Amino acid sequence: MSVVDHLEALRWALIRCIGAVVVCAIPCGVYWRRIFEFAAVRPLRVGGTAAKLIYTAPADAVTLSLKVALTGGLVAASPFIFWEIWRFVSPGLYKKEKTVILPAALASTIFFLLGIAFCYRTLPLVLKFLTGFTVGQIDPYFKVDEYLNFLTKMCVAFGAAFELPVAAFVLSRMGVIDRRFMIRHARYAVVAIFIAAAVLTPPDILSQILLALPLMALYGLGAGVAFLTGKPTASPNLSPKLRSPKN
Repeated sequence: MSVVDHLEALRWALIRCIGAVVVCAIPCGVYWRRIFEFAAVRPLRVGGTAAKLIYTAPADAVTLSLKVALTGGLVAASPFIFWEIWRFVSPGLYKKEKTVILPAALASTIFFLLGIAFCYRTLPLVLKFLTGFTVGQIDPYFKVDEYLNFLTKMCVAFGAAFELPVAAFVLSRMGVIDRRFMIRHARYAVVAIFIAAAVLTPPDILSQILLALPLMALYGLGAGVAFLTGKPTASPNLSPKLRSPKN
């Protein structure tokens, strides 16, 4: 395919993804109050925090409903979006590598939703920790748009982080990495994980640890996936004479 053909394919992939988000956002917009109650208000109640949600501009309530609808549409359309991503990448792969597309698309969706679920389960603990610094001195009032941005950022960060085993699966099947590579670079990965956790989460130690620990576990899972599904590669420490069979 030429560059123009790739750009045309990318354009249509983006159009299909946007269309899927819009279609999924329509029912989310109809039931946005229930979605917001479950996804945003419930973690505050479960965490036992005294925080209250407020808005400070007349149009904030309308903006909130649109944000809930679009965010819900994005999550609901994520299986189709991941499929479109892998479909766009597939023309540049070999025939054997194309067999990875379908399981990778399914696994990407599952792990992304697992990351969101994990984030949702830990949110009450994070919110209780964050609001516990000024108990009895300052009452916590959250602007609803800032609170929703916080929730979205956390969910996307955890969802993206949980894609690590999928990336390890794809790269190992393509022969780019193997378990030896991941084990050899584990110490660098730990540093990178904590840096990524500090960037992706709010500036508090608890949320950073809650993201870094699963990431390290997922890195280990990725090494296991690379061991089970990767192609055997020759050790780089062996000389060509040692790697070649004897006559």
